[in-house]
Amino acid sequence: MKDYQLEKRKFVIGLAAVIIVFIYILRLFDLQIMTDDYKKNADSNAFLNKIQYPSRGAIYDRNGKLLVFNQPAYDITFVPREVTQLDTADFCRALNITREQFDKRMKDVKNRWMNPGYSKYTHQTFMTQLSSEECGVFQEKLFKFPGFYIQRRTIRQYTYNSAGHVLGDIGEVSKRDIEKDDYYIRGDYIGKQGIERSYETYLRGEKGVEVLLRDAHGRIQGHYMDGQLDRPSIPGKNLTLGIDIDLQMLGERLLQHKIGAIVAIEPSTGEILCMVSSPSFDPHILIGRQRGKNHRLLQLDKRKPLLNRAIMGAYPPGSTFKTTQGLTFLQEGIIHEETTLYPCSHGFSYGSLHVGCHGHASPLSLVPAIATSCNSYFCWGLFRMIGDRKYGSPQKALTVWKDYMVSQGFGYKLGTDLPGEIRGFIPNASTYDKVYRGSWNGLTIISIAIGQGEILATPLQIANLGATIANRGYFITPHVVKEIQDNELDSLYRTRRYTSIDRKYYEDIVEGMRAAVTGSTGSATCRMVGTILPGVEACGKTGTAQNRGKDHSVFMGFAPMDNPKIAIAVYVENGGFGATFGVPIGAMMMDQYLHGKLSPENEKLAEDFSNRVIYYGDEER
Repeated sequence: MKDYQLEKRKFVIGLAAVIIVFIYILRLFDLQIMTDDYKKNADSNAFLNKIQYPSRGAIYDRNGKLLVFNQPAYDITFVPREVTQLDTADFCRALNITREQFDKRMKDVKNRWMNPGYSKYTHQTFMTQLSSEECGVFQEKLFKFPGFYIQRRTIRQYTYNSAGHVLGDIGEVSKRDIEKDDYYIRGDYIGKQGIERSYETYLRGEKGVEVLLRDAHGRIQGHYMDGQLDRPSIPGKNLTLGIDIDLQMLGERLLQHKIGAIVAIEPSTGEILCMVSSPSFDPHILIGRQRGKNHRLLQLDKRKPLLNRAIMGAYPPGSTFKTTQGLTFLQEGIIHEETTLYPCSHGFSYGSLHVGCHGHASPLSLVPAIATSCNSYFCWGLFRMIGDRKYGSPQKALTVWKDYMVSQGFGYKLGTDLPGEIRGFIPNASTYDKVYRGSWNGLTIISIAIGQGEILATPLQIANLGATIANRGYFITPHVVKEIQDNELDSLYRTRRYTSIDRKYYEDIVEGMRAAVTGSTGSATCRMVGTILPGVEACGKTGTAQNRGKDHSVFMGFAPMDNPKIAIAVYVENGGFGATFGVPIGAMMMDQYLHGKLSPENEKLAEDFSNRVIYYGDEER
């Protein structure tokens, strides 16, 4: 009789044997194919792969002056598997650290969440950026600490205490950086801000490697295969900026004790000649092991020195914005060059609504309206456009209006080559539909005609408007980098971007801005430009942007009129009238750039302005 119980046992035993064999196969596959720990173990006994770090690219200003270069620094690395015996107290004394610091660093290195590339068979970074003196002390005792090595690196150094926001800085890579780009390992450096960040892939170069042969005791015997497998590092690319460092330093000096920004652009190329944000910081304090501590102090400063107000500050552009309105009204046929709108009785009045204005001749046509900065003229122009029946509704009229603002560089990021640029704000019809439930008209939004209300722009956008007017209808995306060694700039920074306004209409705006300097129409809101820049046909437009506290002082201009070399925007928070701070600072900056230095009279004026402190209420601002 057949024993079914025995038959079942055979199947169970057979199945168990198959499972065991399958497990062994999986384990062997994992060990030999999926995991390289044993290979690393074997290789680490015989070879040492020593990374050769490239020198980071240098940075120069437009005139060839060296701004950023490299100086030697040293990292302490170790291979965990090789650290078998260590006199921790002696080790800490050699590096001038505490036992607590040692324990924390070792714990952090082995934390795979913080250090995704951790392996006990490969080099791990223990300490970075030691000076030559610190490294020398450790070098003398290195023989006592088997498994530890010295890795030569470089850190950044700066020729000038200037342009911190533009140049940026470098720091140790984060976990996210490592996950994002397998070029990096723990302890590597990466650009954190400014040009160092946006041009990181050009500046960093390519790592090399030396394959060294060990003996049975782990001692280095020389290059494996006489160096045939070695790969040299490739230095990073040098950058030449459009920045004029002398102009940059003057701007920073003029904005001392103030909050604001200055941006200057070469209209024909879109190259940024200076980008000043105040308060600023000395880039030297973000070098070395104190970078983290100093960066934290800057973050805690209530004046926000890390904020690059030139591209991150959103401000009402004030009367500089009237130039965009004049161009739009001309293009849309709302006005003509000789059109005079209602007399300005110290402002725009319609029913109970009143927008104030300063005293000047009235009524005016477009050119003197620009020169005198007449609020009434541009309010009436917007009121006419929003109410014009050819558009069908205020919503459609405002959509057309917004499209013109966007074509002139507002409402969206310009696309400059610095990280952190914001878009500003140009309201659309849906913005007002939500607020006023679809019931609004030109009177409701009248303040946008004079650069107030919901309008917000960055100083870069205002400077770009000046460059666009100087070019009579086009701009090239503003950019800091002028040239990359052995590489071409992105086509974005070489392509003209035309507005949707005919070139002929720009001549009227240019004439108005020139009249603001000369007073040829009876008023000169920018008269001081002519005083500071005699013999130069400069054009300008002031702005006094309303604020909850004291008004902001704004200036936009360019020079010379018919062959523009520089367009500039100055924005001084709580500086009062545009002519108080914006105009003289802008004029001195143009004098510096066009003539290479300030005249003796202007140098005295610059010293005076650099010492002026702006107060806001009871607090120094």
